[in-house]
Amino acid sequence: ANLIDRGFKLPSYWPGDDFGKDEIFPDVDTAGRQIYRLLYTMVSFITLGNALGSYIHSNEMRVMILSDQDYIFLYGVASLSFAASIASLFNASPMSLMPSFEKVEDGAAAANLKSGSSRSTSIVGIQRNDSLKMEPKGLTRITRHPLILPVVPWGVSTSYLAGGRTVDFILFCGLALYAIAGCACQDLRIIRKEGSVGTVMRINTSNDDTGTLLETFYGKTSFVPFAAVVDGRQSMDLLLTEFPSIPFIVGIPIGAFIQDLILQLIIKYGY
Repeated sequence: ANLIDRGFKLPSYWPGDDFGKDEIFPDVDTAGRQIYRLLYTMVSFITLGNALGSYIHSNEMRVMILSDQDYIFLYGVASLSFAASIASLFNASPMSLMPSFEKVEDGAAAANLKSGSSRSTSIVGIQRNDSLKMEPKGLTRITRHPLILPVVPWGVSTSYLAGGRTVDFILFCGLALYAIAGCACQDLRIIRKEGSVGTVMRINTSNDDTGTLLETFYGKTSFVPFAAVVDGRQSMDLLLTEFPSIPFIVGIPIGAFIQDLILQLIIKYGY
């Protein structure tokens, strides 16, 4: 309780959210969510760190031999998975922690600041506005979890690329299952109206606008990729028009580089 509304603030250039702006622990609800995220991150690092340690110290030497075609295919899947997650940083979902930004004129930014608007201060002509994520666009027309779900194909493909050992499947397919479970839990929080998700720090607001927008977004989108397109809730034409092509294309070589680095580390420390 002593941490609430003590005037702790992030630097002025930090793009704060629509509720707390640049304040740290501005109110009880937001402070609870921030502390929860901190503890969750610590537990995740400890859990995954122990799993990685056990993986590195495994004595299993049996390695699956892949054909050149299989290796190229699996490597491509892993690289494209990285590219999808990278592209989602520019096409964020309200279910993720990645904020959304918009271009803003200097006059509008000054007016927001003068009027005490909840929106963050403009930085080099860009201003944070998480409400933009509430309407499905591009990747979120495919799935409401475009940042995390690509871990699933990445985990499966990396299990084979790393050697196809039992420990490879346990670690990397385990990460895939962990991603699915995490996304499912986020969906449950919306269904049960239990609290905040992603960058939506409050669902139950005084006028319930945030909760309504989030529930509408949930209803228009799908957990399973392309399910909302198949059942008619989303348009394939709009998806193709809005798809973040440049971030995705740029993300492919970046993903390939990261995947190659991961495999090199596995060869160096995992055998």
